[in-house]
Amino acid sequence: MSANNDKCVLVVGGGIGGMSAAIEAAEAGQHAVIVEATPSLGGRVASMHRYFPKLCPPVCGLEINYRRIKSNPKIEVLTDATLTRLEGKAGDYQATVTIQARRVNDRCTACGDCIEPCPVERDDSYNYGIGKTKAIYLPMKLAYPMRFAIDPEACPGSSCGKCLPACKFDAIELDMPTKERTFDVSCVVWATGWKPYDATRIENLGFGKYKNVVTNVMFERLAALDGPNKGKLLRPSDGKEAKRVVFVQCAGSRDEDHLPYCSTVCCTASLKHACYVREAYPDSKVEIFYIDLRVAGTAEDFLARVQADQGVSFNKGKVGQILENPDTGDLTVVAEDIAGTSKTKRVEADLVVLATGLVPELASVQLPLAMTKDEHGFVVSNRPDGLMAVGCARAPSDVVRTVQDATAAAARAMQLGARR
Repeated sequence: MSANNDKCVLVVGGGIGGMSAAIEAAEAGQHAVIVEATPSLGGRVASMHRYFPKLCPPVCGLEINYRRIKSNPKIEVLTDATLTRLEGKAGDYQATVTIQARRVNDRCTACGDCIEPCPVERDDSYNYGIGKTKAIYLPMKLAYPMRFAIDPEACPGSSCGKCLPACKFDAIELDMPTKERTFDVSCVVWATGWKPYDATRIENLGFGKYKNVVTNVMFERLAALDGPNKGKLLRPSDGKEAKRVVFVQCAGSRDEDHLPYCSTVCCTASLKHACYVREAYPDSKVEIFYIDLRVAGTAEDFLARVQADQGVSFNKGKVGQILENPDTGDLTVVAEDIAGTSKTKRVEADLVVLATGLVPELASVQLPLAMTKDEHGFVVSNRPDGLMAVGCARAPSDVVRTVQDATAAAARAMQLGARR
């Protein structure tokens, strides 16, 4: 049971929405438990290079949230954890949480001595598969908790053990068991976030076939200072500087064969990415192909700023095909030319970035009790008291809207607690 036997607010998901909901509830006096499926808090925001439209790094905000969590005894953090059972009624739920074996305990100092002797590599999930890490790895440089983890798929058993002698703190437990905990819960906040649409399904755009076709989330990591290229915009095939970059908007979005809805943030994110290129290489050339440019509020000013840059061209027209020169790795983008005089336009590129849409993580999850989802996997509004969805669990959202959602959910949780 929860430590003080009081009913807690259970927050499923430890990204920016989940952290915000837990912090606001706890700072108002309510015990909050964060249940995060990965080894670290932070979610998708932790892998971002900058926010739009101010182009400021998210690191400072994450550090503040981590400090607020660490200093508040009313917040409990469970990583590598999932909510496996939820029973009861509004205001009086019983939640069962399963905690997978991390196989690295809290004696870990994140010194990194265990990395070199590990013989097994895995795809770097933090960098969306760009590059490798060892099977024992630090989730990210700003990980919370600041502790290594062992990937169970890359290192499924305890037969290797080559990392054990390297650890001076006896922090590695290859036989660490899976645990189960139960909580009395007044309400549950679903802050499970999103995942990028699988771009390999958009066969005409060449992702997965051509190395120099990447997605928007991968491009964010290519530009990041802690990314695989240490902030240099180099294309994956040969490390060449990416000075001719094409952005393809609505890559699979607003498309009945893929995602029929608009993901809200893709246009503004690509404007941000165009700024990355222009800052890195003043002699670069950026082309953005779009169906409609959808920005709102103060983002209109951001759009105007990018449009004023003579190194950025906007082309109204849907991209129909991407071709590769196998000798050079260069790409040719073939698109509609709606505003021009010809029917099609061809643009040569070093790198093509697909603005893929947001898919709710809950799309493939069976929700408990009376909660329901729409046909796209977003939680609908007719949920019972005490079960709330925030951010991209509810609808495609940017960071600001997600934090606002989370704050409102925390206020609602306190209201429900006071009522009972």
